[in-house]
Amino acid sequence: MARLSKVCDLTGPGTSSEQFGVVGTDLGIPVELPGGEELGWIFGDTFSGLGPGTGHWRSPVLLRSPLWRPGDERAGGRAVDFCSCAGRRHARRLIRESNHRGVTWLPADAMTVGGTTYLWAMRNAGLHNVTESRIFASRDGERWKRTRAAWPGDHHGGTMQLITWAEGAAGDDHVYVFSSGFQRDKPLFLHRVPTDGLLRPGRWESWGFRPETGWQWGNPPTPVLDGAWGEMCLRRIDGKYVLVWFDASAYALRAMVLDHPTDNLFEARKLTLLTGCGWEDEDHAAGKVAQLYGGYIVPGSTLDAFTVSVSQWNTATNETYKAMLFTGSLRG
Repeated sequence: MARLSKVCDLTGPGTSSEQFGVVGTDLGIPVELPGGEELGWIFGDTFSGLGPGTGHWRSPVLLRSPLWRPGDERAGGRAVDFCSCAGRRHARRLIRESNHRGVTWLPADAMTVGGTTYLWAMRNAGLHNVTESRIFASRDGERWKRTRAAWPGDHHGGTMQLITWAEGAAGDDHVYVFSSGFQRDKPLFLHRVPTDGLLRPGRWESWGFRPETGWQWGNPPTPVLDGAWGEMCLRRIDGKYVLVWFDASAYALRAMVLDHPTDNLFEARKLTLLTGCGWEDEDHAAGKVAQLYGGYIVPGSTLDAFTVSVSQWNTATNETYKAMLFTGSLRG
């Protein structure tokens, strides 16, 4: 049974995203920006019209909103009010090379450490043909620097493309990273890196299994869970690690609540948050969503008041291409 129900549309006609030329778009990765006063919402392929191919094409783009906390009275049942964008009045692409000569950079995840926001993006030379993944950095959400932290598209068999990450608990000075391919046909892998080495690929190490040693850091990467992995989001919530992902094989948005990223994921309990369905069977109040994907945790979520941004694209008509917010509980 699905655990989430719809709060509101995040983007699209009738929302505050329109004033920034962000109408047809997806993903909506929320990240607390440096200073702790605003959220940045990072979107993928973005158009000023309803859907792909309609109007000005950019990717990725960023909209800002006041800090929006799930469970707050001002948040309950209300739309997010975007107050500004990266750009002037019209949201611009964050990565200069994107949207030229068949190349588009698509965001995978973002996090803020200290006074810097880090964005992992994938260079697509044609959708799902990932030639490179790279970390970009910004101190204000406006100007983004291309860092030297990059991985070729075929690194580890093409499984360092789509990622999600989270800092360790107090006293654990690492960032934990789950990764997979961007084609929704590969299993899941786990890596870690010291926080102060995030931009140095040589300091990254994989979690892997050897018969003579068992599971250890530094072993060759070994799948930590099989399946067809799509967009994913890892965050620390209420002393736990929560991993949300689009499970392409089950046509569902799913979640796990973990004590640590190195838990045995094969044995971990899997929760179904939303289920996919046909367009004629949609029921957002009951957690049934046609052509769903994405699933990014809104900062401030708790296990009891848990909110995610979810994407939807009607590939037959292009008339529905947007991000939405869904909320519920992970308890029980």
